[in-house]
Amino acid sequence: MMAGIGTDIVEVDRIAASLGKDQGFREMVFSPLEIAYCEAKTHKYEHYAARFAAKEAFFKAIGTGWKNGTSFNEIEIYNDPSGRPHIRLLGATAVTLCELNPGEIQVSLSHTGTVAIAVVLVGRFS
Repeated sequence: MMAGIGTDIVEVDRIAASLGKDQGFREMVFSPLEIAYCEAKTHKYEHYAARFAAKEAFFKAIGTGWKNGTSFNEIEIYNDPSGRPHIRLLGATAVTLCELNPGEIQVSLSHTGTVAIAVVLVGRFS
């Protein structure tokens, strides 16, 4: 069993600038579901930034940093019907990280007009 915590804070303007100028950045970092979610929001860059921070916090929580065989767009942050955020691992990233047996993943997101922060916990909580 592994247990870990990760946190990350990101400037919303930095993510907005990357989304505006870097061809392919959006698709490289975010899943189609995340893109649809963020694009539907009035303050979409805050939501993109919070999801970016969650992905960074996730890698810190599992203790590997970014790992070969993983892709940012295969670490998906989605909201359940009540609005609570969750992390879902997809594709090759799910296969690569299953060997770590991260257990349950919990995530908390927060953002303002200028910064976004995420905290991720991994382990066994029950």
